[in-house]
Amino acid sequence: MAGVEFTGVGKAYGKGGHAVKDVTLTVAEGEFLVLVGPSGCGKSTLLRMVAGLEEITDGSIKIGGRVVNDVAPRDRDVAMVFQNYALYPHMTVFENLAFGLTLRKVPKDEIQRRVETAAGVLGLDRYLTRQPRALSGGERQRVALGRAMVREPKVFLFDEPLSNLDARLRVEMRAEIRRLHQRVGATMIYVTHDQVEAMTMGDRIAVLKKGELQQCADPRTLYSRPANTFVAGFIGTPPINLCEAGVTAAGDAIEISGTRFAVGAVQRAALVGRAGTRVQVGVRPEDLLLADAGLPAKVELVEPLGSETLVHLASAAGALVLRITSGAIPSPGDSVHVSGRADGLLLFDAGTGRALLDAETLAAHA
Repeated sequence: MAGVEFTGVGKAYGKGGHAVKDVTLTVAEGEFLVLVGPSGCGKSTLLRMVAGLEEITDGSIKIGGRVVNDVAPRDRDVAMVFQNYALYPHMTVFENLAFGLTLRKVPKDEIQRRVETAAGVLGLDRYLTRQPRALSGGERQRVALGRAMVREPKVFLFDEPLSNLDARLRVEMRAEIRRLHQRVGATMIYVTHDQVEAMTMGDRIAVLKKGELQQCADPRTLYSRPANTFVAGFIGTPPINLCEAGVTAAGDAIEISGTRFAVGAVQRAALVGRAGTRVQVGVRPEDLLLADAGLPAKVELVEPLGSETLVHLASAAGALVLRITSGAIPSPGDSVHVSGRADGLLLFDAGTGRALLDAETLAAHA
């Protein structure tokens, strides 16, 4: 088990610009870190640089305190699980699990021990004599996990391993991988574009945009104290409501499309010195409330989801989504008013999109 340290890491492709730019990040020993972001943000490139499958243009990567920039992939002591299972179809499950160890000339009794241990942890005991074609998608993915596990590496690397599975299997395999992490306690770095997957799996989540690290924090912090509007908009389902607002002359409230919204004590601290200026406001769907008075809106769509209902609204401030967990549900076509929970408003600079108060300051006021 070993930590991974990125220091000013970059990857440039000639005149095409940077796929990864100046990423500095430390993954602690035994941590489960998720790299998340939209397609093309550099998350897979960053993972492949750890594995040694991509050359590092700038900076350095350390694994267990050793700089590995020029170390061959096979000598880095990492194991990678890909989106494609890449199993050998003519081999049994046992042979697939043992193949890498056989190539390394590991003693047969040690191979037997490692394969049986991995099969037991992953529930593959009764499939060891089967070939991949006789397995389901979830079982094949467990074999791919086992093949990485038997190597007993310092670091596990996962490159969108669940994207080929259906929704139910993805949920099951998310739990499977988390259980694996709890049992073996290894350092794991996991790449996904699915923010729900990221939120449910990671000890911490690193959010990337166009190759640059936007924020790295635990799931709760990312959701409640995002560093900028990109993180706020990317994390959360349905997405956060974002709109422009003016700060009142007294600096103690904001106005959205002519409607005054009260703010909490933390938000007032963020507005000091900004009286009369413009800011961006983020309101999570659960913090947007139906009210007797407030911002006028019209109900366009109602989505019942069992334990909650999503109400889509059209307003002068733009499209809004409201989450209701109890009480009366409006119908499409209804005219309503909405307000925001005062201490649930997130405030950002109108120009840069950065949070007006950083996560640490917000945490101190929480």
